[in-house]
Amino acid sequence: MAAATLDWSQCSAVESIPGKVSGAWLFKDTRMPVSIVFENLEAGASISEIMDWFHLSQEQIVAVIEFTARSLDAPMPSQPFAEAIHAHTV
Repeated sequence: MAAATLDWSQCSAVESIPGKVSGAWLFKDTRMPVSIVFENLEAGASISEIMDWFHLSQEQIVAVIEFTARSLDAPMPSQPFAEAIHAHTV
């Protein structure tokens, strides 16, 4: 199964501006890519460490984690609900 693509435009904590860091999704009013949080969590860093290393607030980090969690809980819009449920139980 392919990974779900998140619609970051629906997350109020981030922005993408053409020409700013190659159009990557960034924390608003920063040059810090959202991906830095997930890469560092995957590598074993704590939220506190990420806050210190990249000068992000706990609210910023929690906002993208909660957005991701809510997005992954929602059924894929292109699939009927029953098919989405079946795909997760196989």
